[in-house]
Amino acid sequence: MARAREFDTEAAVAAATEVFRGRGYEATSIQDLVEATGIGRGSLYAAFGSKDGLYEAALRHYATKSGALMAVRLDRDEPVREVLRHLLLALVDDTVGDPERRGCLMTNTAVERLPGDAVAARIVGGSLDRIAELVEAALRKGRERGELPQDADVTALADFVTTTIQGLRVLGKAGADRRRLVAVVDAALRALPLPG
Repeated sequence: MARAREFDTEAAVAAATEVFRGRGYEATSIQDLVEATGIGRGSLYAAFGSKDGLYEAALRHYATKSGALMAVRLDRDEPVREVLRHLLLALVDDTVGDPERRGCLMTNTAVERLPGDAVAARIVGGSLDRIAELVEAALRKGRERGELPQDADVTALADFVTTTIQGLRVLGKAGADRRRLVAVVDAALRALPLPG
């Protein structure tokens, strides 16, 4: 009879996620993961198969968690420009509030691992698609309320906002201060078309 796992898999994945987010895939050793999770090497391999397996679990964990947070931040009964401003400024504050400037694991992975890692590419691509879908839903609602032109291409605008989000994350990781990041937010919101 197989022994039951003696650790919380979800807590281990959450801890590993923070290590990968801060150090990246290549710079993270198995020993780093052992120390962060408090789980022995053999148990990590038994649970996840390899460093790649744990990285995949971490990416999925982060994508789920960040997608849920994005959905909450976009679910506001306000004009669409206010909803997007709230979202983008929250991301700016998340960035500048992190003294280590670890950035977003999805963005970091796109830069470090793609296109060579097909599994990571699927997870990152799915995460970006989810963000765009959530933003598009908010833009569509704004268009229905007359806050955008009726012929506004909300799919293209959602991709524009998603690209802005990724750009803010990269600038923030590179050390841009809050003033500079807020200026980007303001410029992005000014780029949204006004109704008739």
